[in-house]
Amino acid sequence: MNEDSAPTEIWHDPIVAEVRQAREALFAEANYDIHEFCRRLADKQAHSGHTVVKRSSIEEPREEAVYPSSGSKIG
Repeated sequence: MNEDSAPTEIWHDPIVAEVRQAREALFAEANYDIHEFCRRLADKQAHSGHTVVKRSSIEEPREEAVYPSSGSKIG
């Protein structure tokens, strides 16, 4: 590879930039304290009016799977 074919500019994704800017603003509001940041997010979630779905509340019991060719159980 010669110098003429090397990229001269880093690609900029506007969506990634927007997400990073939002994260920075939220983290700055929490004074860069991760515990305060998480507390604020949990508080916002609790007061959003939306139903919060937790993984444990939607999991169904696992059943043993059987390999069709051998009849051996897995799980």
